[in-house]
Amino acid sequence: MTLKTKMIAAGTLVALTAGIALPQPAAALDAKQKEEFGAFIKEYLLANPEIMLEVQEALTAKQRAKQQEAAQAAIAGNQKAIFNSAYDISLGNPDGDVTIVEFFDYNCGYCKRALSDMDQILAKDKNVRFVLKELPILGPDSLAAHKVSAAFRVIAPEKYGEFHRALLGGEDRATEETAIAVAARLGVTEEQLREKMEDGPQDASVREAYTLANDLGITGTPSYVVGNEAVFGAVGAGELTMKVANMRSCGKTVC
Repeated sequence: MTLKTKMIAAGTLVALTAGIALPQPAAALDAKQKEEFGAFIKEYLLANPEIMLEVQEALTAKQRAKQQEAAQAAIAGNQKAIFNSAYDISLGNPDGDVTIVEFFDYNCGYCKRALSDMDQILAKDKNVRFVLKELPILGPDSLAAHKVSAAFRVIAPEKYGEFHRALLGGEDRATEETAIAVAARLGVTEEQLREKMEDGPQDASVREAYTLANDLGITGTPSYVVGNEAVFGAVGAGELTMKVANMRSCGKTVC
């Protein structure tokens, strides 16, 4: 390989790994130079495979930044629907100075494990408001359980926290049947639920949740909104608590 070709190849490799646009070469490479060019890059990458990990990490960071930028715009444009929707019920302090919004599915295993995160935060911090948004995305059983839950929420809103913990924390799969059984244990009969489900199916609540999730870039549960940030995945009580503390300190989740 000629010195010129090596220099072009090295420059190209640096540019590719740095994610920058390549300038147009002074002269087009001929077939032999292209072959040497490709061989040089292959040889370099085989000798230094860790560079591909660095490239992947840089790409992931760039994608996350872009996702968060879009989410922040969605949060700014949907404040009322996210934090103060008429369809939602909040746990904890209704006048709390910081609100955590959680999107969840009753059949999501990660959501089940994250239930203790919510309870831990609410037990330790009496000034947090926790908003629950049902996002049934894991099939017909999740949607059926949601419809029962939505009816229960209208009939007995004061007991919704108990209903939520019992259904999400249960070992059985959430279905219409298991949701009705949980409601019955809390004093709401199947007849009451079915009457409410027929009279007012509460479809608007789940449509709003789906629309918000799409705008925020949420593709799985649990996902959260804290302040101006969308938080994707079961990140744990510690990280959520830190974001709450930052909101109080500087008005943002990252100070």
